[in-house]
Amino acid sequence: MGEELYSRISELREQILEMRETVTETNRRVAALENKLDGQAAILEAIAEKEGIDVDELLTEVAIEEAETDDGAAPGDGDVIPDAEGADTERDAGTESRAETDVDGGADATTDSGAGN
Repeated sequence: MGEELYSRISELREQILEMRETVTETNRRVAALENKLDGQAAILEAIAEKEGIDVDELLTEVAIEEAETDDGAAPGDGDVIPDAEGADTERDAGTESRAETDVDGGADATTDSGAGN
């Protein structure tokens, strides 16, 4: 019985060490993603400012709309997110279609498979 208990404790210790490594790696990855997100937010704000878009006003409008339409559904349960053109797109859809504007102002339809982003 003592050997079984020692063996089980050793297994649990190994599992805890692996879990600590996983948590450490996850924290590192989350920090890297947060840094990327902060950079992207800064770029978007700079572009919006250049185009004369008030980011704070836009975010306030979105927050108000979300609060008004919040029906208690869990996130990802078919939530609809308005895109820049005012059309609605499904969140978590396997394939998203979106319009991208060319340099000359024309719109190109592209399909995003959601992979490799």
